[in-house]
This record gives sequence, C-alpha cells and structure tokens, in this order.
Amino acid sequence: MKQFLPILSWLPDYDRSWLKGDLTAGLTVGVMLIPQGMAYSMLAGLPPIYGLYASTIPLIIYAIFGTSRQLAVGPVAMVALLIATGVGHITEPGTEEFIALAILLALMVGLIQLLLGVFRLGFMVNFLSHPVISGFTSAAALIIGFSQLKHLLGIDLPRSSYVHEIIYQAAINIGQVNLATVLIGLAGIAIILVVKKLNKSIPGPLLAVVLGILSVYWIQLDQVGVRIVGEVPEGLPAFTMPYWDWFSIQLLLPPALTISLVGFMESIAVAKAIQARHKDYRIDANQELIGLGLANVVGSWFNSFPTVGGFSRTAVNDQAGAKTPVASMISAVLIILTLLFLTPLFYFLPQAILASVIMVAVFGLIDFKEAIHLWKTDRTDFYM
Repeated sequence: MKQFLPILSWLPDYDRSWLKGDLTAGLTVGVMLIPQGMAYSMLAGLPPIYGLYASTIPLIIYAIFGTSRQLAVGPVAMVALLIATGVGHITEPGTEEFIALAILLALMVGLIQLLLGVFRLGFMVNFLSHPVISGFTSAAALIIGFSQLKHLLGIDLPRSSYVHEIIYQAAINIGQVNLATVLIGLAGIAIILVVKKLNKSIPGPLLAVVLGILSVYWIQLDQVGVRIVGEVPEGLPAFTMPYWDWFSIQLLLPPALTISLVGFMESIAVAKAIQARHKDYRIDANQELIGLGLANVVGSWFNSFPTVGGFSRTAVNDQAGAKTPVASMISAVLIILTLLFLTPLFYFLPQAILASVIMVAVFGLIDFKEAIHLWKTDRTDFYM
C-alpha cells in the first residue's frame, strides 16, 4: 500500500516536532502562491482566479500520491506559456472556449502522466537532452518576460511568440505609454528583487501586491489609466467534468504531450535536487508521474489548468523548514480561505504588479551559466 499511497510511509509516523516547520513552510509558500498563481493564470491567457483554483486541489492530491516531501506543486511560468501558445492557436485567450480547452488540457496532461507512471515509463525523461531543455527554458523565459511588456507599459500590443515583434510593436507605440503604470511596474520589480536580496523568507511578491493595491486605492490611479484586475469571483470552484470532443483532443494533443514531459522533467529535477539533502526518503520517478498525473486529473474536475512542481516555491518550501507534504496541504488550505473570504481585496490590484512578479520569476530562469559551460566544454551541445 505504501508503494501506491506514499502518504502511508510518513503520516502514521508523523513527529509532532515537524509541525512547526511544516506550518511555517506551508504558510510561506501559500502566501507566495497567491500573487504567483494569479500572475501565471493571466500569463496563460486565463482570468486570474483560475490561478487560485490551480493552487488548491492539485496540491492536496500530490501530497497523498507523490514521493517528494518538499516538492511544491502548482502553477508555473513555463507551463503557463505553453498553455497560452498551445490553446492560443485554437481560440482567443480569455474566452469561455479558451478556459474550457485549458481545463481539458489539464485532464489530458494528467492522463498522459498517469499512463506513463502506470506503465513505468519514467525512464523516458533520461532521453530529454539537458542542453536542449536549457535552451528551451531560456527562450521560454525571454518570450514570457517580453510578453508582459504590454502590462508593464500600459499599452495594447498584438499577441506574438516572437521577441523581436513584441519589441518592435512596443517601440512604435511608445508614445501611448502610461507613466503611472510604468512606475508601478518598476517599483514592483524593485521591491521583489530588494526583498529577495535582503531576506529570502519574506514574500517579496506578496509585499509588492499589497503595496500596489494600496497605492491604486489611495491615489486612485485607476482613474489615470492604470489597469487593475477588477472583480475577482469568490468561492470555491464547483465540481464539473471538463467538456471534451475528439476534435479538441486532437488539437490539444501536441501541447499536452509537451507539458506532460517538460513538466515532469522540471518536477523530477527539482525533487531530486532537494531530496539529495534529505536522506530519510527516496524519489520514485514512476510514482511521481502517477502523483502529478492524478493531481492534474482531479484538478481538472475543479477548474484547474495544468500544474507541475515549481523550482522557486520548492526551494522556499525546503528553506522554510518543510518536513512532509503537510506543508503543501497547509498552503492549499490558505488558498481555499483566500477564495472564500479575501478575493474582494484584489479588486484594485494593478496588472503591472502581476507583470512584475512574472518578469522577476522568469528572467531568473535564463541559464547563462549553462551556455558558458557548454561553450567551454562541448561546442556541439552548445549549438544544440
């Protein structure tokens, strides 16, 4: 039973001394998830509330079926970009059809990962070339970062997956830039970076969100063109089966396969890196696929888009003292309480602040060191 339900390997022997670390880590990561979830949902082309939906049920399901005790599952920037590009080719972002397809994509990703795990195909991740993934990550980070220019500058730009097109459009529309929006966005970036340098345990993104909301509310910046999130629905997502048809499944199959493999690779990489510092358990790649797969399948029944284990939140989770997946359950409970009682507080949240959260997160993914290392050691891998 422990093989199929990893929670049985630690919950019966749960030490009360672990609770302090789990509680601290769970609250810290939960606080991080609120602005990040909303920002990554917006990046994926979905209303911000869906980022909070994706930060509840999947966390609890993974805590039951996953083998890592520190991995923080939830929305991540790279998967958000893949959703935006994969579903964006089919329909217009933000529409009801787009939302339905993004939720269906979560179901498909979950089923693919679940099947890979059941048939013990976790070894397939070994065939993903590290130099290619490094280049892919860096390129995705650039596209994600520059895609937020329209929110940072307060101007309308046509959607594009090409950095040079985004920069060109921003340059020819520079006269329409909203100065108040730019100042808020730059202030958000500065706050996150400074807080991160001073004390990593302080949630810089949340501080930026709070100060952004207060500045718009007190100075009424929304009256001078600063775009805000507006009304955020409150309450928990209802249980609904994703709508599907064979034509939509065929169109979504390429992004579903991409997210399944890239998401698993990101999750297993960070899970193994953290586990190396904890010798009291081991990571099972096939069970990780099952855990992530079930998290996405069950999450799709509660309006979640695809989720995976994230680098930054997992690192914070470990540094904050997480000993078991109870930390993730606490994070999920915090998001549930936010959905029930706190969503009206986000009405005056500037979109520029969410853009600043995304930009700081993704530009940190650009892997200069790997490129320099490959240039010095293996030019073929560098060109790949």
